[in-house]
Amino acid sequence: MSGITLIKKGDEMPVRISTGIEGLDRILNGGLIEKRAYLLRGGPGAGKTTIGYHFLTEGVKKGEKSLFITLGEKKEQLIQNAAAFGLDLEGVEFLDLSPTPDFFAQVESYDIFSPADVEREPVTKMIINAVESIKPQRVFIDSMTQFRYLAPDTFQFRKQALSFIRYLAEHGGTILFTSEASAEAPDDDLMFLSDGIINLRVKEEIRTIEVTKFRGSSFLSGLHSYTIGYGGITIFPRLVPELHTAEFSFDLLSSGIPEIDELLNGGLERGTVTLISGPSGVGKSTMGMIFLKEAAGRGENSVVYAFEETSEKILSRCESVNIPARAMIESGRLKIRHVEPLALLPDEFANIIERDVEEGGAKVVMIDSTSGYEMAMGGENPRAHLHAVCRYLANMGVLVILPTEVRNITGEFKISDHHISYLADNIVFLRYLEIGGEMRRAIGVLKKKFSDFEKTLREFKITRFGIKVGEPLSNLRNILSGTPVFVGEKE
Repeated sequence: MSGITLIKKGDEMPVRISTGIEGLDRILNGGLIEKRAYLLRGGPGAGKTTIGYHFLTEGVKKGEKSLFITLGEKKEQLIQNAAAFGLDLEGVEFLDLSPTPDFFAQVESYDIFSPADVEREPVTKMIINAVESIKPQRVFIDSMTQFRYLAPDTFQFRKQALSFIRYLAEHGGTILFTSEASAEAPDDDLMFLSDGIINLRVKEEIRTIEVTKFRGSSFLSGLHSYTIGYGGITIFPRLVPELHTAEFSFDLLSSGIPEIDELLNGGLERGTVTLISGPSGVGKSTMGMIFLKEAAGRGENSVVYAFEETSEKILSRCESVNIPARAMIESGRLKIRHVEPLALLPDEFANIIERDVEEGGAKVVMIDSTSGYEMAMGGENPRAHLHAVCRYLANMGVLVILPTEVRNITGEFKISDHHISYLADNIVFLRYLEIGGEMRRAIGVLKKKFSDFEKTLREFKITRFGIKVGEPLSNLRNILSGTPVFVGEKE
C-alpha cells in the first residue's frame, strides 16, 4: 500500500465520490474524496476523456450537478464520442470553450496587450457565470493544459490554476482534470497542485493505470490493467494476495481412488497448491479431474480454466474415462472456462478467478495448464501473475491444481520446464516407462508440505472405467530414467 494517512480517533471519515468505474473505485479504496482536485495524466488515446464521461454520468445517476468544461473538442463531438461507447451524457452540463469555426477566418490583432491578457478575462467570466448558475458538485476539465496558454508565464499559470481549483472546490465541486504533458509543456506544476494523480499508459497495446498520489487516503499501489470498449473503460485492479484471507481448516480432500490416497497420505489439503508434472498425454489433466469429481460428490463447486483444450474436448475426454463432467456442469458443481490466447490480460483473468471464488463459491480450481497460461496471457512476467493467483487461492482455502508439462518423455527427470516448482505445496509426477518393449505409466509423489507421503511409485492406467493404480513398483530400479530394470528373481 502507498499514500497511507493515519486518521486519529474522533476525526470524521472523508466523504467518498464514486468515479463511476468499479475497478478504479477499488484502487482508490472507495473513490475520490469530496471537494478535492485530481489530475488525469496520459498520452493521446489513453482514455482520459472516457474516464471523465464515467465520472460525470455517475454524478447524474446520483442526482448531482455535473459540469464538463471543454477547451478542445466541441460539445457535439464529445456527445457523439460518448454515445459510441454506449455512454449517455444526458443531464451533463457543458461549458464549451473550444475554438469556434470562424476563429481562423477572423484576423485578431493585439497591438498593445498579449493574447493571454486579452482572452483570459472573458474566459474567466464564462467559467464564473457557469459555476454560479449550475453550482456543480462534479467538474471535469479537458484539458487544463489549454489554460497554460492564457497565462503570460509559468508563475502566473500556477497561481491562476491553484486559484481556479480552490474556487471550484469552495463552491462544492469535486474536480477531475486532464493534462497533456510534453517536453515543451511539462505538467509538474499541476502534479504539485493536485490532491491526487492518476497515470494512464499504453505500451505495446497493453493499457495500465497507476495512482501515484492520493492525499488523505490509502490506495492500491502498482500497475493495474484496463481496457476500452463498448461500455467505456473497465479497470482490473491487480491481485494482492495479502489483502485476501478466509478462515478454513486444512481438511484432506480425497481423490476417490484408494491407491492414490495412500500415496498422498489421505489426499490433498485445502488451501494448498498441487503441481501435477509429466510429459504430453500422460494423464495430468485427467488426474486433476478426479479431485473435481470428488468435490462435486461432496456438494462443492469447482472451476477449470482451460488454456489448451476447448470445453467440448475436455467433456469428451472425461466421458471416455468415466468422469461425469456434463452432469457436474448441469448440477452447477463444475464450470469450465476456455481461455483463448491473448484474449485476457493477467489482471483481467485474476478478476474472473476472484468472482468465481468469492461469488461462485469455488473450492477447487484447476489451471490447465501452466505452459498454456504463460502462452495465453498478455502482459509482462506472466509467472509473477500466476504466483499471485496461486497465493490468493491458497489464502482463500481453495485447492489449486496445476498440470504442468515437461518436454522429455523419458531420460532426465524434471518437474517443470517453467521453473514454477517453488509455487507448489505438493508435487505429483507422472512418468512413461518402457518395460518389456511396452510403454506404460507410473505415478509418484515428490513433495507434500503438510504431511508425510508414500515414497514408492505405482503403475498408473487410464481405462474406460476410470483411473486404475497398481501396487508399489518395488521390484524395479532406475524408474525415473524412464527405462527401469527389474531386480532380484524377476529380472
